[in-house]
Parts: sequence; structure tokens; C-alpha cells
Amino acid sequence: QVQLVESGGGLVQAGGSLRLSCAASGRTFSRFAMGWFRQGPGKERESVAAISRSGGSTHYADSVKGRFTISRDNNENTVYLQMNSLKPEDTAVYYCAAVYEIGGNYYTRPQEYNYWGQGTQVTVSS
Repeated sequence: QVQLVESGGGLVQAGGSLRLSCAASGRTFSRFAMGWFRQGPGKERESVAAISRSGGSTHYADSVKGRFTISRDNNENTVYLQMNSLKPEDTAVYYCAAVYEIGGNYYTRPQEYNYWGQGTQVTVSS
């Protein structure tokens, strides 16, 4: 089992920045690939960014490329999402997710993940 707790959400004006954190506890964090997802009102949950166990491979949704950066600190059992140049369409509940794996890959589909945090609200005003 692994428990995930997100933090760092809030209300920000368009063009602003936020940094989300996801703290993991339980099993060895470095054995989990991690991802950030978001779900806006009336929308399906979508992948925002993903990172491999070591942090050596990352993936971003086209809508956030160049603006968001995913990173992880395996010593601190934490994954981060730095969000810059925020837009109103980035408004959503943001979730971090974890999947135990051995291949060094990242994953972008919600069904590939075993563990989820409770989510943190990000609201971007225009």
C-alpha cells in the first residue's frame, strides 16, 4: 500500500504559478511511477504529466507542454508539479497517482494506476 497526499492548490490569477506537491508514505517510493491528472467540471479525468521511477523519463499533455514541469525527490518521497503561465482552462481538481512497476516506464492512462490521492483544487481566474 502507498498513501498519497496532495497539497499546494489554490486560487491564482491567469499568468500566475502554483507548485503542487504529493507526499507518499508506505512502500518504497522509488519503485513507483507517478503521474498527475486533473478533472475539470463535467470533464473526464485526464493525464497532465507522468514521470518514471528514477525521474529520467517524463511525459506531458500537449496542453501543458512548456508550462508545467513534473519532478520527484525519491529521498523525500515526494513528486511535484510546477505550473507556470496558468490559464483559466487549467482550473480543475488535480490528483497524483502511483503505480508499482519495474520497467522504468511512465504511464498516462488513469486505469494504469493503483493508488490515488484525494485531490487538490486549482482555480485560475481570468
